[in-house]
Amino acid sequence: MTRFLALIGRHRPLLIAAVLSGIAHHLVVLASAGTGAWVVSRAITGQEFTGGLILLGVLLPFVGVTPWLESYLAHVAAFRVLADIRGRVYAAFERLAPGYLLERRSGDLGAAAISDVEQLELWFAHTLSPLVSAATVPVAALTALGTFDPALALALAPALILLATVPSWLRRRAESQGEELRAQVGELNAEAVDTLQGLRELVTFGATPRLGGLEGRLLRAKLAHARRSGLEHGVTNALTVIGLLAVLVTAALLVSGGSLDPALFPVAVVLAATTFAPVIAVTDVARDVNQVVAAGRRIMTILDTEPPVRDRVTSFSGEVVPRVVFDRVRFRYAPALPDAVTDATFAVEPGETVALVGHSGAGKSTCASLLMRFWDVADGTITIGGHDLRDLPQDHLRSLITLVPQDVYLFNVPLKDNIRLGRPQATDAEVVAAAKAALADEFITGLPDGYDTVPGELGARLSGGQRQRIAIARALLKDAPILIMDEAVSNLDAESEQEVNQAMRQAREGRTTLVIAHRLSTIRTADRVVMLADGRTIARGTHDDLLEDDAYRRLLAGQVADVR
Repeated sequence: MTRFLALIGRHRPLLIAAVLSGIAHHLVVLASAGTGAWVVSRAITGQEFTGGLILLGVLLPFVGVTPWLESYLAHVAAFRVLADIRGRVYAAFERLAPGYLLERRSGDLGAAAISDVEQLELWFAHTLSPLVSAATVPVAALTALGTFDPALALALAPALILLATVPSWLRRRAESQGEELRAQVGELNAEAVDTLQGLRELVTFGATPRLGGLEGRLLRAKLAHARRSGLEHGVTNALTVIGLLAVLVTAALLVSGGSLDPALFPVAVVLAATTFAPVIAVTDVARDVNQVVAAGRRIMTILDTEPPVRDRVTSFSGEVVPRVVFDRVRFRYAPALPDAVTDATFAVEPGETVALVGHSGAGKSTCASLLMRFWDVADGTITIGGHDLRDLPQDHLRSLITLVPQDVYLFNVPLKDNIRLGRPQATDAEVVAAAKAALADEFITGLPDGYDTVPGELGARLSGGQRQRIAIARALLKDAPILIMDEAVSNLDAESEQEVNQAMRQAREGRTTLVIAHRLSTIRTADRVVMLADGRTIARGTHDDLLEDDAYRRLLAGQVADVR
């Protein structure tokens, strides 16, 4: 958790003020309780106590103000720190995408960004200040008791020390339980997301979601946590009683022996009872700190993960000619996996459209991902305008390229904002112009709310062709010189395919375009065709030229009788 203290940064003054308020609160309570006991003792014995009442009148307002101030400042600081940490987590997602995100379930990552970060509130808002108070206030109380008689401080100290160490007794079990609990929460969250997204399939096939089994595991983890927490709570109460009894007996013996003023007897007992409050507050919180630690580790795992690519340079100036060259590129997704691309060699000239074809698994989509620099090549080079991709900052590289994927993701925001994803600062007029060029304006204006229509989660309220045209509008609005189009018509009917193809031709005009193609209708529109097999470039040329190649003819033979 000390690593998270480094993230406090500019919020440090707030937390320091909260800690000081907490210490002040416990000291004021300690002083008020001792003074009150002294006043009662003096009143019972018929002695003057006016001064004590005046002091109580001064102290009591602070008894109410200081805890409010501590809670307010601690929570303000905590919420601001959590916002900063969540920002770091989202930045890590962006830095690690898409490789790391393919290894973790999206629901589990969502739980880390939301639930695990929120769990840290317990540390920043409810643990830091009490922890400091627990380390300082008992010292003041023991000092006060020692001024009455050293024996009182010695009687109380063992119970306080044991009480402070209670959370460490079962630390390993607590940490393993915390990790298991946070892991089960993440797994359940991931399964809930999967279930909601696949609800249609579950209903269609009459399948049962797996939530029941996961709920059972989460319940067992919670029960184990509750049993340990209950044990710690019982031990805490027992040590508190033992400490109070020790002071009570010691004070009584001192009074009966004449070494302690009887008027100080109730003061000593009240001080002892009050001294336990900050320590108990910490032990109460510490019973759940195992979850905070586990949540912190899950977050740090994300923050510490090395990104799949790193920039060699931080800035770049100058023009880049949109000429793409793959030169003997080799790449594999993991050391234990075979090469996804073995020897990809081809070029896409400025303003040219090249169709990348091949059977499933040939490496077409991998080439597109490498061009976007989602991963770095193992051997060979990919250059744009003669510049190795690794010599271009990622932000600059991706400003040169836009991607129209096969599976379009639409956010659950108005369509105009989905299109504006290509250029956030674009005006409404520019958005409409891009939609018209992508042949999307007609169907958008036909919707009840037009460009303000919310497409639903994953764009569920739109057809496949409509989603593709929104994606093309995004690309047109971004207006990048290099365009990657992952076969946008493979899942469309004939009418939608014709409309999307027309929009694609509009998007490709004047741009260096790499099209991952499966449909003959798309391949024929390309200037040249590059065929891959097992990650190797095995043929290059125009569609008509490659018809003489047996492998190319076999690739297309299933689509029409005469591929010419």
